[in-house]
Amino acid sequence: MRLIQFSIPLLLLFSSCAPQLEKEPAREKLISHVNPFIGTDGPGNTYPGATNPFGMVQLSPDIGIPGWDRIAGYYYQDSIISGFSHTHLTGTGAGDLYDILVMPTNSKFSERIQANNYKPFSHFDHENEGASPGYYWVDLSDYGIKAEMTATPRVGIHRYTFPKDSKSQIHVDLGYAINWDKPTDTFIKVVNDSVLQGYRMSTGWARNQRLYFEMHFSKPFETYEVLDDKKEDAPPFSGINSKIILNYNTSEQEQIVIKTGLSSVSSEAAGKVIRTEANEEFDAIRTSTEEFWERELRKISIQSDDPDQKTLFYTMLYQSMLTPNLYSDSNGQYKTANDAEGKFKSDQDTISIAEGYNRYDTFSLWDTFRAAHPLYTIIQPKKVPDIIKSLLAHYMETGVLPVWSMQGSETHMMIGYHAVPVIVDAYFKGFEFDVELAYEACKKSAMRNDRQIDIYTEKGYIPVDEQHENWSVSKTMEYAYDDWCIAMFAKDLGKQEDYEYFLARSENWKNLYNDKNTWLQPKDGEGKFIEPFIPKEYTPYFCESNAWHYYWFVPQDIEGLISKTGGYERFAQKLDSMFSYFPEPEDKLPLFSTGMIGQYAHGNEPSHHVAYLYNYVNRPSKAQRLVQQILKEQYKNIPNGHCGNEDCGQMSSWYIFSALGFYPVNPAQGVYNLGSPLFEEAVVQLPGNKTFTVQKEGQKDQGFVQSVSLNGQTLERTYITHKEIMKGGTLVFTMTDDPQLADNRLLETPKNNHIY
Repeated sequence: MRLIQFSIPLLLLFSSCAPQLEKEPAREKLISHVNPFIGTDGPGNTYPGATNPFGMVQLSPDIGIPGWDRIAGYYYQDSIISGFSHTHLTGTGAGDLYDILVMPTNSKFSERIQANNYKPFSHFDHENEGASPGYYWVDLSDYGIKAEMTATPRVGIHRYTFPKDSKSQIHVDLGYAINWDKPTDTFIKVVNDSVLQGYRMSTGWARNQRLYFEMHFSKPFETYEVLDDKKEDAPPFSGINSKIILNYNTSEQEQIVIKTGLSSVSSEAAGKVIRTEANEEFDAIRTSTEEFWERELRKISIQSDDPDQKTLFYTMLYQSMLTPNLYSDSNGQYKTANDAEGKFKSDQDTISIAEGYNRYDTFSLWDTFRAAHPLYTIIQPKKVPDIIKSLLAHYMETGVLPVWSMQGSETHMMIGYHAVPVIVDAYFKGFEFDVELAYEACKKSAMRNDRQIDIYTEKGYIPVDEQHENWSVSKTMEYAYDDWCIAMFAKDLGKQEDYEYFLARSENWKNLYNDKNTWLQPKDGEGKFIEPFIPKEYTPYFCESNAWHYYWFVPQDIEGLISKTGGYERFAQKLDSMFSYFPEPEDKLPLFSTGMIGQYAHGNEPSHHVAYLYNYVNRPSKAQRLVQQILKEQYKNIPNGHCGNEDCGQMSSWYIFSALGFYPVNPAQGVYNLGSPLFEEAVVQLPGNKTFTVQKEGQKDQGFVQSVSLNGQTLERTYITHKEIMKGGTLVFTMTDDPQLADNRLLETPKNNHIY
């Protein structure tokens, strides 16, 4: 006893003399800086629900009322929720998906309204709602039910906390549809008192969609009611509007968990993935999903004392990883792609297998070829080969590369054959895939006789016709750019004849150039310019744009466009006019003309590269000022924080690139034009434990760049190459408040007809 009494103070003495080891501060969770509600109000069209990076499941609340504002199923200004469906598009103008709606109810509330087609609903309050990467929750106030959502790549997990009620119910509604979506065949099978199987076949923007499911319930349902086309039925049952209502007697705060596996192939496959991906409890799955997101977000670390800027950056990084979406099952099987009419070549062609890769779909290529796919080549290098192989699988199944595909269906929305620059960019950046197949796919997609490609090939431009959306100028411009990409591909493969042919086609934009008024102007079939011609008007000749927007889309030949315009000074003056010539109050602007700075519309993709064109005429200070203005004015940490449709990662990817200080003006050239970084420091994690660091020195709070150095060597050029980034190193911007210091250097610009 004496020994013990003596030892205790002695130990305390020794411990007080020992050096104190400082605890390493806990790393802040980057997911805490993500606000999934950005874009759920205004024109953003995003959803706040639970999903994995590039996951198959997007489990999110549905207001249940159709309309442009509710394209993603949810609209921040609304006050009701009609359920939670498992698939959603992010930031598009397309009203599709909304598969397999689930809604918990009880006896506390029974009101129905025509606006949501008399579906069950509940009011909710944003004060009792929250979202973070991989997790969404809301209190359904009319029922006193708390709804929580999380997800694995292929499984959506619901947890509902019920009050005491002998008439608690869970509605599973396959007939639910809004906007363009329409079920064509639905089926539900009651396997036992805890398992449902079924499918939902639908059409809409994408034809012939097939989604199979299996649902596991943590508590057996006591009884059930089934409805088919609003009539009572008996299981197994099918029809256009199949629905099942599961009845429960719940105690106070009782929780019921639902796990819904998805597959485009079979219910059995959907059930298998529940057992392989979601065999843990709700909280454990949520934690795993959050850790998955945390690893993805840590690919770029930034230093900022501004909480809104930090939230914006990591939310944009988050939103850049919501598409493309996983499409194949865990064993590689998936429903093959079909044509725009929803037809397959034969019944045997409906199932394929992705061998050695994951099949992805939801390719909004008219948007994402510009910045999202180049961003993936830096921060998603393991996924890029799978994405390219997915594009090539679509080609093998349909005979053409996808234009805008989702759920194994071609929508042919928008224009161009923009899978081409995505493939060509990946090829020159060294990603591995079947190169000969890729070249064949690019060439054949550019030599078809549909979508006016045959007319473009014959005349060298697309003339105006009577179609409502002829988009003749825009199609000519975008086909010409894609042709340049094929030419570069052919040249590198030693296909000289093809190189010369497609290089000549890449100059077709000149066939619509009116030298008299220095505009790209529509022509009729006889080659005569259409008059009258007012550049600021939105006409069927330009795709969601006007002549101001499309004037600058010659990324393959900017020097040629400068020459056509009349030289550096005239080109700079026209750029100045682009950003200073604001619409008049009486001008009719379409809904996609948002984020306006003069005629520039950041809310729509054709404008996204234009500010950086000042670099090509020795006015980098103007590019730097405008990029900073767009970063700070067109993105906000509020629900109405996007100035236009987020568009499957393009709007957010523009932000990520520009905040880092560079942007791909020509998305397939392997170079990034320098702008002005937003943060004092940003560190990009690269393969092989390498990093690429961007830093600001000098007058760090200023937006103008006096000089740039890479690994200690001054850059006498306006760009950095992809290869330089991927080697790792440090890019330092020395900042100044004097725009003249930014413009006093003669800097080299990227060369035309050259891949870096």
